[in-house]
Amino acid sequence: MEITKNMKDLIIVGASGFGRELVQWVEDVNEKCPEWNILGFLDDNPNALLGIKCDYKIIGSIKDYQPKDNEYLACALAFPNVKKQIVTTLKEKGSKFATIIHPTALINKYAEIGEGVIVTPRSNINANAKVGNFASILGSGIGHDAVIGNFSTLSGRCSINGHVQIGEKVYVACGVSIAPSKKIGDGATIGIGSVVISNIKPGVTVFGNPAKKIDL
Repeated sequence: MEITKNMKDLIIVGASGFGRELVQWVEDVNEKCPEWNILGFLDDNPNALLGIKCDYKIIGSIKDYQPKDNEYLACALAFPNVKKQIVTTLKEKGSKFATIIHPTALINKYAEIGEGVIVTPRSNINANAKVGNFASILGSGIGHDAVIGNFSTLSGRCSINGHVQIGEKVYVACGVSIAPSKKIGDGATIGIGSVVISNIKPGVTVFGNPAKKIDL
């Protein structure tokens, strides 16, 4: 792709699978409207791409990164506590973060999307839903008037129904369904395939159908 003067430099934070997937999604964005010049990855593990096919390299570590003009970061970190810690460190240095929304995502015109959010292919964010800063929406559906807190992650094929309130730093694994108007406390974890039909207290882990607290 030809680089134009209007394009912004983009570095992806994290060279894990999520980061490598994000490369493709950014390239899809560029096919619709050239916006991002991908420079590579930041990762504190210099061997994170060893033996893996990828068009981009690790260009530096997270801990040593210093922001530059016209340079944006995209956060490819799924686990909320790690995400918050690293984003906070980078923002204290003055880093700017991009919000990446895949062209196939359906975003209602009255939905609110925060800073540094990643919305992946075939996600659906409905009327008056609110997605907080640095949330990751990975191929999931969010119903009308639902709230997703800062730094939370919705993994693939989740169904978040209307008026659901998900707190900050919540991790929702793949295939989870949450009944309308339920409240999920800060720092909770919802296990894969769970069906949530009652409120979940902060910091607990639940699993099953119906989802119940488990001890790890």
